[in-house]
Amino acid sequence: MSRVEGLRLVFVAPGRVELGAVDLPDAGPGRLVVRTRYSGISTGTELLAYRGLLDPDLPVDEKIGALGGTFRYPFPYGYSCVGEVEHSTGPVPAGTLVFAFHPHQDRFVVGEDDVLPLPQGTDPRVATLFPYVETGLQLSLDAGPVARETVAVLGLGVVGVITALLLQRAGATVVAADTSGYRRELAASMGIPTVEPGELPSRLPSSGVPLLLELSGSPTALAGALDLLAHEGTALVGSWYGRQHVELPLGGSFHRRRLTIRSSQVSTIPAALSGRWDVGRRRRVAVALLGELPLSVLVTTEFPFEEAPAAYRALDSREPGVFHVALRYQ
Repeated sequence: MSRVEGLRLVFVAPGRVELGAVDLPDAGPGRLVVRTRYSGISTGTELLAYRGLLDPDLPVDEKIGALGGTFRYPFPYGYSCVGEVEHSTGPVPAGTLVFAFHPHQDRFVVGEDDVLPLPQGTDPRVATLFPYVETGLQLSLDAGPVARETVAVLGLGVVGVITALLLQRAGATVVAADTSGYRRELAASMGIPTVEPGELPSRLPSSGVPLLLELSGSPTALAGALDLLAHEGTALVGSWYGRQHVELPLGGSFHRRRLTIRSSQVSTIPAALSGRWDVGRRRRVAVALLGELPLSVLVTTEFPFEEAPAAYRALDSREPGVFHVALRYQ
């Protein structure tokens, strides 16, 4: 196949993204050309990158080949592309709808082993939520047994909502909090009990909860939430704060009540679960969950790829009615 050109998105400075041409490598044996239909924008790591809140020397992702380099401007980024195979010489035929962890780009070349073929009938727009579903699944696994337990969830972004749904499926009584009335409304429409953060203590057992999940992305949220935990309770932190500093009150009740603060991250499988889970199994389950969870409610906003700067501004300013944003390709 002759060399072709694509159009990709590049982060050029804090608050600035631009589109630029890029040459695609040859699609030799074992390689696919994918034409993107949608790519999702993350409100976690990606928004931190847009705001310039990541260490410029931090590797983008050491586990995913398409996400090389560091966060030093300029750099391409994004990790949720859904598209159709345009050219293939192997077992993934042309026309297959696939998911790929790849920066925002209208066409790209990727190895056959680096795509996830999606079931027939999958909504490609909903499929851009795959990384969130996989993250939510890992958070629910890290949460451990939660049946008949009350669990607090801080933050009702996409990850927070999906995680709350999965915890409910596992038998937990979830009480979720967010400062945004719009987010609380959206989550409540999906059957998730929600409150303003200040109301949480009155909605939880007086003895505290055994588990809370900090998914707000706010560096001040966890400090005010530790008092919600029961004796020997655990705060599971899925937020990544980038270069933002987090101050925690680790004297007094934290020390005497033997509280635990633990991180959860989707790049690896924790040792305690490695006998039953690996990345392949987790991704297969996440693909299945795309068709089982009521995710269409979450896909609120689309922008044409050419209007990507406006998409980031909408997310950054938390425009009303904007929850999950995707770029749409012709």
